[in-house]
Amino acid sequence: MDETTGARIDSRLGSRVDPLVDPEREATAPDPTRDLLLAWLGSKRRHVRAQVAEMTPHDRRAARLPSGWTPLGLVQHLTRDVETYWFAHALAGEDVDLPVGHAGWEVAEDADDVALLAAYDHACVHSDEVVRTLDLDDPPARPTGVPYASVHEVLLHVLVETATHAGHLDAVRELADGHQRLVLDAPDEG
Repeated sequence: MDETTGARIDSRLGSRVDPLVDPEREATAPDPTRDLLLAWLGSKRRHVRAQVAEMTPHDRRAARLPSGWTPLGLVQHLTRDVETYWFAHALAGEDVDLPVGHAGWEVAEDADDVALLAAYDHACVHSDEVVRTLDLDDPPARPTGVPYASVHEVLLHVLVETATHAGHLDAVRELADGHQRLVLDAPDEG
């Protein structure tokens, strides 16, 4: 742990990241509703990750829709603009480096595909840890500019956004390789 910055080196990613869990923060009492929402969100996250991981390297970087986003750009958007913003920044109140404008969607040409997917995994794990330390009725730690009044509302927002983007990826994969995919309507255990 770097005592000066509070950051550490994550050996899997080879980059500086904030600590995953505040050691002072403890999990709250079990909550079946929170667990169910996290299970559904986890299912959609796995779907996003699988869709992108199963694409060819070319298709991960190809824009198939007029708006110009790429599958890797979508993963980076989910990582930075969704998981990091809503859970680390808004709910936990952590100081994080947030993208400005559409920068979260823009992937550098030399960005490593595996590292982008690993960063998404890392952000999702951290998000779940943050949510498990809060009650569903708790307000965001940084409410300024946040249109949601509780952890519950933020979880629902992120679930809907992630599921929507999972559907976008289904369409993009079908355009890329011609195969249709079935999205099941129940969370799986992973």
